[in-house]
Amino acid sequence: MTHASNPFGQVLVALVTPMTADGEVDWPAVEKHIDDVITAGADGIVVTGTTGETSTLTDAEKIRLVEVGKDVAAGRAKIITGGGSNETAHAIELYKASEKAGADAIMIVTPYYNKPTQAGILTHFRLVADATDLPVILYDIPGRTGVPIKYETILRLAKHPNILAIKDAKGDFSEVSRVLNQTGLMYFSGDDANVLPHLSIGATGLIGVTANIAAAPYRVIVDAVNRGDLAAATAAHKQLEPLVRAVMTHVPGTVSAKYILHGLGRITSPRVRLPLVGPEEWEAAMIEDELALVKGVPGADFSNFRPDRNAAAGGALPKVSGTTR
Repeated sequence: MTHASNPFGQVLVALVTPMTADGEVDWPAVEKHIDDVITAGADGIVVTGTTGETSTLTDAEKIRLVEVGKDVAAGRAKIITGGGSNETAHAIELYKASEKAGADAIMIVTPYYNKPTQAGILTHFRLVADATDLPVILYDIPGRTGVPIKYETILRLAKHPNILAIKDAKGDFSEVSRVLNQTGLMYFSGDDANVLPHLSIGATGLIGVTANIAAAPYRVIVDAVNRGDLAAATAAHKQLEPLVRAVMTHVPGTVSAKYILHGLGRITSPRVRLPLVGPEEWEAAMIEDELALVKGVPGADFSNFRPDRNAAAGGALPKVSGTTR
């Protein structure tokens, strides 16, 4: 649903970070890709998130992505910096630098690996939100972090003046409804397959991986929901289903999205940084089988799809420059 004071947008792309064949950030490709997804209908870009390979980007690269995003967007879309850190002090340092670089908002992921208690999670989020004047999205993805943000913790965090939204990757629809009923938080779907179900119970928008390839259908879905046209939204959702399956089910979304974008000629290389690697032969074959089922999706014409399985076969180490904490 629309929100009177939404500072984030509704169709947010969890942006991949295009890289060269040797694993360096491909800055011209970054600029082109950001422009492409905005032109296709995105009104928000999340840089340095999970899909952007935040865990293997240097701090300098993360800040530069905010700067480049801000420059390319030129007011057409919000630039939101994701990632953060599982060290609270380092997260604060990164978000302060991102704010200085021009970020419009920040997305804070639950501290990962440490497995903090809910008290630790609450303190982490509060301290980071205290350290910036930017609007904050909480990122709840227990499959990656090892711990969820529990309902009671969300209620307490919702009272913070800078915390305005949550990205949900738990898929607990009853909890979504409870939080929407009990707080003023905006909800963003963090699961590409559940975008329409989330929107149908009151979510504000989405932060999607598949939108790297086809942002236009998500614009159709969101606009249809905004005007109450469930039939149009459902039709677009059904068209997208094979593409979502291709991107989200066989290998990590970052890997498949880059593989597909490269096959479409939209980025120069499908490279990811280790420990991620490109799809193996059998994984690539499954992705391509799903793509063969994609029909009529705006911006996703696979008639000239030319995958390069050899180029995608390995990972790459970055040439480290600056902090990699």
